[in-house]
Amino acid sequence: MSDTEHDHDFSAGAGASLTYPMQCSALRKNGHVVIKGRPCKIVDMSTSKTGKHGHAKVNLTAIDIFTGKKLEDVSPSTHNMDVPHVSRNEYSLINIDEGYLNLMDDAGNTKDDVKVPEGDLGAKLTAEFEDGKELLVTIIAAMGEEACIQYKEAPKGSS
Repeated sequence: MSDTEHDHDFSAGAGASLTYPMQCSALRKNGHVVIKGRPCKIVDMSTSKTGKHGHAKVNLTAIDIFTGKKLEDVSPSTHNMDVPHVSRNEYSLINIDEGYLNLMDDAGNTKDDVKVPEGDLGAKLTAEFEDGKELLVTIIAAMGEEACIQYKEAPKGSS
């Protein structure tokens, strides 16, 4: 194997990894955690007392940030759990094309791989866009997934 051929295949973005470890006892409500391989926001957590043998346990209740499904997990407080790198970015909505949002960031970079959100959010966003309103959408990204979680009307005179 030459110096240029290693067995690591790093294709890393700004975070270098999708998650980072954090001791269970350091997790906080409204923070993020990975449960069953899904990036979640912690909505409730409680710690049970140490038993006769062993560690205090942390009971986590969290909501999947993309599907809205409730997930639960129990882990010893001294164990590490994965925490997803979550980013939120705002984009101007340029167009809606075949179920996808055509977006542009402040630097003029375009993005067209985020689906129109399902349900009321997507219906309202589409209706307001078709009414000719200038909209700013918030895209949340974690673990290789992205979704539009909210939008607002762009302030007048911003474009």
